[in-house]
Amino acid sequence: MANQQTSSANPRVDIEYRRKKNAEEMRYQVVSFSLMIFLTLLSFGAVMYDGFSKWFTVPFIILLAVVQLIFQLYYFMHMSHKGHEAPSLFLYSGALVGAVTVLAFTTIIWW
Repeated sequence: MANQQTSSANPRVDIEYRRKKNAEEMRYQVVSFSLMIFLTLLSFGAVMYDGFSKWFTVPFIILLAVVQLIFQLYYFMHMSHKGHEAPSLFLYSGALVGAVTVLAFTTIIWW
């Protein structure tokens, strides 16, 4: 108990605050996970349904993948929290370089 770090004079307040924040964070992760499972099932359904052409199915699956990527970054990798500015900068700049590279090679091949 001597090593317990608290920000207020009442340690019970800090414990209750942390429990409330942890419960809220867990709720966000469960909802996000449920949405990602739903999006995965939706993409499988789009592939299995014969009424959709490949011109609809492929962009639809890519869109669902981007939405799942955003959920994973912000809720499972905690990018929405303070103190993650440097990893976010590197992650987004790497995504930008990757997108520009794919775009460049696509235009080289198609034109």
